Amino acid sequence: MLQLLIGNKNYSSWSLRSWLLLRVLDIPFEEIRLSFNDPDFRLQVLQYSPAGKVPVLIDHGQAVWDTLAIAEYLAEHFPDAGVWPEDPQARALARCLCAEMHSGFGALRTAMPMNVEASLPGLGMTEAVQRDIDRLVAAWTDCRSRFGDAGPFLCGTFGAVDAFFAPVALRLTSHAVALPAAAQAYVDSLLALPALQQWCEEACREDDFVAADEPYRTPDRRLRTAS
Repeated sequence: MLQLLIGNKNYSSWSLRSWLLLRVLDIPFEEIRLSFNDPDFRLQVLQYSPAGKVPVLIDHGQAVWDTLAIAEYLAEHFPDAGVWPEDPQARALARCLCAEMHSGFGALRTAMPMNVEASLPGLGMTEAVQRDIDRLVAAWTDCRSRFGDAGPFLCGTFGAVDAFFAPVALRLTSHAVALPAAAQAYVDSLLALPALQQWCEEACREDDFVAADEPYRTPDRRLRTAS
């Protein structure tokens, strides 16, 4: 069975991408969660990946790291699972958007890090962040208008491109970012996924606070609680 090394569910947006893709596409795997607070975290990951970062997919001793590489590996080994759209144009766009998410949106990533349990309305909003959000809305609107007739996700049915944007949906929700109706509908579709709800519930139960990831936390900051 496949194994997936991940970090804290409350913070690890990169881990969420691969975990959610596997879970929603019903590809069996064993989850191995490591804590960012463990002083041996990097050493543990280095046993599997020379990059020393999560996630890492392990298949019979073969390690695959980096979320793009993991998506492509899954597409090769599970060709009927639906990692990428069947339509060639939709598939090309989905790959472009995954790559753009993978390497871009630096202002949003920095100012609004993923924190599942947090409620941080307005925190981190800047002109640069708003530009990133505007680009997200434009990309989602274009993709949905061209390929969304088959379902509520960017190319209709859920695939890698939606897994890549799921952490963004959580960021925007935690920071109470106002979105146009079509973009909010897409976010709502992601949040309604039972697998994503499971991730969030487990993240809220972790009780594994990483101080370096929450410089903004103060006693008066309200946090969501596990349900």
